[in-house]
Amino acid sequence: MGAELTERRQHILKLIVQEFIETATPVASEVLVKKYGLSVSSATVRNEMGVLEDLGYLTHLHTSAGRVPTDAGYRFFVENLMDRTPLSSAEQRTIRHQFYQVRGELDQWIQLAGAVLARKAQNASLVTPPRADQLRCKNVELIAIHDTMALLVLVLHGGTIKQQTLTLETARSQEELRRISARLTERCTDSGAARLEEILAQMRVETPPPGELELQVLETVVRAMHQYEEQQQEQIYSDGLIEMLSQPEFIPALTREEDRERAVERVRRAMDILKSGRGLGPLIPQALASGGVQVVIGGEHSADELRQYSVILARYGIDGTVSGVLGVIGPTRMSYPRSISTVRYISLVMSDLLRDLYGVETHMSESDDTN
Repeated sequence: MGAELTERRQHILKLIVQEFIETATPVASEVLVKKYGLSVSSATVRNEMGVLEDLGYLTHLHTSAGRVPTDAGYRFFVENLMDRTPLSSAEQRTIRHQFYQVRGELDQWIQLAGAVLARKAQNASLVTPPRADQLRCKNVELIAIHDTMALLVLVLHGGTIKQQTLTLETARSQEELRRISARLTERCTDSGAARLEEILAQMRVETPPPGELELQVLETVVRAMHQYEEQQQEQIYSDGLIEMLSQPEFIPALTREEDRERAVERVRRAMDILKSGRGLGPLIPQALASGGVQVVIGGEHSADELRQYSVILARYGIDGTVSGVLGVIGPTRMSYPRSISTVRYISLVMSDLLRDLYGVETHMSESDDTN
């Protein structure tokens, strides 16, 4: 019969994760016995640590007798062992006061959210601007520029305007362009990109067929909306690079000689991730589609760039109207209880601010969902 994760082993795993998060030093059995007053001997704890290593929850570095958590160990800790404590009432009041001092200034809310997340979690933060849950077409207009050139003006719900010039195969009058615009607007109003693709497919098989210009315009509209959606997903505001690089993982002087090059590489990679958003893009739609706080740890990432990091994200906004994502990123040895509580609370604050902005009733609630 295989080894089981008994209550004592779970307790030892919890202590090792907490100790390693606090000290960034491999944890030895003697430390656990002395510091936490365990009622068993160091030899017994070492045996249990060996079982936990066999089960994949711990590993050891170099020839050190101490153990450190694996990604699986962190995952079990987050889902089963972590103490779930919200931010203190005093911290919550301070944070809310900071936000309400810049009431109504969305750009400042985003910057403040990033700064507060970084400071409280002592790691880097990321925030995406809130966007409409579904981009929808409001109006399509064609304006004659020259006999064989027109300006396409696409107006989206929410006030966004996209413009693009079109080269026409034959000369068109402004009156003809106006009629085409009216027909397309009637068919496309309130439609998102997916629905517009369906409309385009229907138009291609209609009898009698629509004009080539109508198909050209709608194809352009579909491309423009997809491009705009991709641009929005790529907009990530980050803060806290200094906080993250202050962690021992990024300080060569605090590592063994053979790990110094590795630490320098971590610094380079961290700067690249925060500057370019490399690897973070796929996580944003997942967070937007999910409820609660999402935790992705080390090797769980699909992107190689993030396999040494943990990312904690939460959706904020108004269901069915507008939403964004915020969170923190740092080495897998991060304070998960503190970071999760901070991400959860800031997402609630940002959601309430957006409800006020959109005139929706505000309600505060703490969710304990962590995936």
